Parts: sequence; C-alpha cells; structure tokens
Amino acid sequence: MLNELPRMLYADARGRIFDQPDLNMVCRLGEELRPPRPQELIPLPGECELFLLPGRRAMGWDERARCLVVHEQTAVAAFVSPGHTLTAICAYQGDEQAPVLPLFAYAAAGYAQGRFWVCAAQVDQDPRQRFAGISRERIHLGARQWLKAFPNNRLVRHLTNCALVSSCPAARNLVLGRFEAPLPTSQSCNARCLGCLSLQPPDSGFPSTQKRITFRPSSGEILQIMQRHARREQRPIFSFGQGCEGEPLTEAVLIMDAVRRFRSVKGPGTVNINTNASLPDTIQPLARAGVSSIRVSLNSAIPERYAAYHRPQGHAFEAVQESIRQAKKSGLFVSLNLLYFPGVSDTAGEVEALIDLVRAERVDFIQMRNMNLDPELYLRLDPKGPGPAMGLIAFLETVAKAAPWVRFGYFNPYLEK
Repeated sequence: MLNELPRMLYADARGRIFDQPDLNMVCRLGEELRPPRPQELIPLPGECELFLLPGRRAMGWDERARCLVVHEQTAVAAFVSPGHTLTAICAYQGDEQAPVLPLFAYAAAGYAQGRFWVCAAQVDQDPRQRFAGISRERIHLGARQWLKAFPNNRLVRHLTNCALVSSCPAARNLVLGRFEAPLPTSQSCNARCLGCLSLQPPDSGFPSTQKRITFRPSSGEILQIMQRHARREQRPIFSFGQGCEGEPLTEAVLIMDAVRRFRSVKGPGTVNINTNASLPDTIQPLARAGVSSIRVSLNSAIPERYAAYHRPQGHAFEAVQESIRQAKKSGLFVSLNLLYFPGVSDTAGEVEALIDLVRAERVDFIQMRNMNLDPELYLRLDPKGPGPAMGLIAFLETVAKAAPWVRFGYFNPYLEK
C-alpha cells in the first residue's frame, strides 16, 4: 500500500536515474499538470522500461511551497507492459530544440518505498505477452522449427525475422506455439495515421518502429501457418492486421480465400481482423468465409478528431460506423481498439461520442490500448485544447454504466463457440 506520494525521477548526463528527495512526482492529463492521485498509481509492473526524454527537463511538486518546479536534469518516463493502460503521462518542460519522441507511450513515473511507481492501471490479466522466464534459445529453436517445416513459405520467413530481430511479441508467440498467431497480408494502407508503426515519411522526425511487409503472401502460405498453429494451441486465435502491415481490408479477397480454405477442413479457433474498418462492403463476405471478429482501431469517435489523427484516404468516419454495423448484422464480435490518451480520451465530449457509438452499434468489447506518440504531436491536433478530464477509472465506470454489456480488456479475446 502506497502511503506517500512518490518522488520525482530525473536522469543525469550519464543516463543514471535518481529520485529527488524534496520534490514529489508530477503527472500530466492533457494540459493539466498536478501530483497523481493514489488510484492513478501502481507499482511498476514487470517487463516495463524506463525512458529518458531528451530535450525535456523533469518537473516536480514542491509540497511546502505548493508549486511546480522545473528541474535542471532530464525527465524520465515509463513504458508500461501490455495489459496496462496509462492513467497519466509524464510531466516535463521541453526545450525549443527538443527532438520528436519515438512511437511509445510515456507514463509518469516516480519512486517511493524502495520501488518505482507508474501512472497506469491493469486492464487485462491475460499473460499473452509476458515472456519472463522464456529464454532466447527457446525462441530461436521455435523459429528454426518453423523454417524447417516450411522452407519456401515467405510469410514464415517474415514472421521468424520479426520474432528474432524485432522481438515482436505476436511473432514470438507464434514460434512458441501459443496464444495468437499474427497473419500480416497487406503492403498498402488507405490511411496515413500520424502514429503509424510501419510507415513514416522522411520528414516526420521519428522512424517507424516496425518494417512493413514487402510482398503479398499467397493463401496457401497463410493456410500453412493457420493449420500448424491450430495443432499447437488449444485455443487458437488468428489475427490479420498487424503492426508490420497496412490495412488488411484492402486484401479482403486474399483473406477470404485463406480463411475459407481453413474452415473447409474444420479449422478451429477465432479468426480476427484488426482493421481501420474503412471498407464496409468487405465485412459480410469475410464473415461468410469464416471470420469471427473484427477489432476497429480509432483514437476518437468524434469525426473531426478521428480524421485529424487517422488521416483517411478516400473514406470518412461514417464508413467506420457502417463497417461496425455490417459486422454486427453478420454475427461478428466487434471490439474497439481505443488508442487512449489521458486528458483527451477521458474528456466529456470524447466520452459522450464513444458511448453514442457503442450504444448505437452494440459494440461488444473495448481494448484499452495506449496512444504511442509524442504527446506534443497529439495535443497539437486540437488547438482549442481538450478540456477537463475525468481520469481513466471514472472513464471506465462511465462507459460501463451507459453500456453495461461492454467488456474491457487489452487483447483480442478467444471466442467460445
């Protein structure tokens, strides 16, 4: 139990992290800077990382003077492990020449009672992306076994490279024979999301974190992976639409063929598509082919804020809503992949718009993912400012009260038949 406010963290010029004894930690929700509340803090979970934020000075709270203090040293933030959603981001004062931050989420962090604390909440207990105790040798062995089984399968080569070089959690799970199998298919996308993981223009100021797939796999290559994974995992999930590809609905015909072939030989499990839901006409045919669910990515249910971040090419938010409608008509399970940003996503207008969407279309599940983007870039999308925030806990309670059937989590659920 935390009985004191954690102290501020900072890093010196050599990258060593210290706590400041006379300053408490400060967090940020939108434009609001303040000490965190007890319900916004948890002990830093395992498999998290601490980040130094270049060109940004740490900020602390002087309890005696009751004021914010800008420290001379570098700010420190935490990147939380999967299954956790940020309750607040790191507070700092940026220099004029501060570089753009890479594509991560930057949680406020502090130190108290001999341990680190972070502004986050656990929203999913699923151990799907925990790898503590799993050796690199075991992952390498699993990759070699896949390559030996399918030496001519380009998608296997791509995914084993993702597991060994990029340390992609989904690809590592595939070679370990557990949980969810990634099935990237699309080289192109019909959106230009500001925080796209796989494609960034040279002038963005930050690189993409994953390399986009450079070929169009055949349905046979996809089928081989699906069938082998189904033999190894008792509750298999198969997901099209990964961080290393574009928009899977642009390859709907290919996906239909692969899934239909898999289901024709009684292939089991949940077949899911992670999508921007831009092409409503593809949804019912995909359902008939054997797709089980879709997960719709969006940062906001307000059309203007949605467009500002996702920058759709040739479609609008209405297409997203129509795709959800078609999915529900077809009996598909519908999740929202909500890119949550503390101080924006939990403001009154955002919450109202999200509830309207969930209730109108009877959305089944909300995955509370974190917006991985430099905070200044995201806040700059709305020059008017987001307004007062209610906080993550109140956000969850408000949505649950308005739509009591909705479940919350972080990962694609396995759907029992």
